Amino acid sequence: MTAFLLIRHAMCDPVGRSIAGRQPGLHLNDTGRKQAQRLADRLSRVPLAGIYSSPLERAMETAHPIAARQGLDVRVAEGLNEIDFGDWTGRALAELDQIPDWQRFNTLRGSSSIPAGENMAEVLARALRELERLRHLHPAPEMRVAVVSHGDVLRGVVAHLLGVPLDLMHRLEISPASVSTVELTSQAARLLLFNSTDD
Repeated sequence: MTAFLLIRHAMCDPVGRSIAGRQPGLHLNDTGRKQAQRLADRLSRVPLAGIYSSPLERAMETAHPIAARQGLDVRVAEGLNEIDFGDWTGRALAELDQIPDWQRFNTLRGSSSIPAGENMAEVLARALRELERLRHLHPAPEMRVAVVSHGDVLRGVVAHLLGVPLDLMHRLEISPASVSTVELTSQAARLLLFNSTDD
């Protein structure tokens, strides 16, 4: 059994305003840096076997304070990367709200595609493959592994583990700098904690 701490990266400027996607050079803002430090303080009492992160700066900057407190290195896990938002990358949410394909994507997440990007089934498949790989790397009983990723990636994973269709995944809130904990075995999954923040 491996327990995964599913951590959404802390705040950066685009959250709630535009699609950051996989744009390089987007860092945590002041609020996000404070959130990341508080998160590291909270998790300092939880011994971790490893910490893995999406390669994007905002995720790595959230992971590093946690790793420093634990005496661990952050390992990049490509399967935890943000959705490839293709043609929508960098666009403001207010602008996207006028586009029918964007509206469809937000109501039918499981069956819609992003122009020149990924669909949620692809995102979920790669994220689950990554968690399975990490489960095999850390198989001892009561292992705890932290993974730092992105809101929709983690939302999709939790929805899948709960049997919630991807079309309904936005009913689940995954806040910046939040922790959700799942236990995975070869036969089962259990959600132990959901969207926990220091707020």
